[in-house]
Amino acid sequence: MSCRSKYRTVIFYKNHFNQFFAKQTVKVKEKIIWTLELIEELQRIPESYLKHMTGADGLYEIRVKVGNNIFRIFCFFDQGNLIVAINGFQKKDQKTPRREIDLALKIMKEYFNEK
Repeated sequence: MSCRSKYRTVIFYKNHFNQFFAKQTVKVKEKIIWTLELIEELQRIPESYLKHMTGADGLYEIRVKVGNNIFRIFCFFDQGNLIVAINGFQKKDQKTPRREIDLALKIMKEYFNEK
């Protein structure tokens, strides 16, 4: 556990993130954890780690690169400094698959409807 102050907190909604995380190698899991801690602790997060999704209202992607493998974890903000991480996937093409974005938007809507 880090003693540094946090600018935001990452939480996980339902089992969406955990199902993705469980399938990853130890090296990928370590990089994901490192990236999530960075997002919590840095005041200004570089776009190389957290980027707003164009055309997907309020949706962001956490960007994780391990060697030549690229992973994306969708998330959104709630109450300012709370980041809700949801579904993740391994990115194989330049463009993010529409079905992954649609799933993330559906989960985000479900989250806010349940609040």
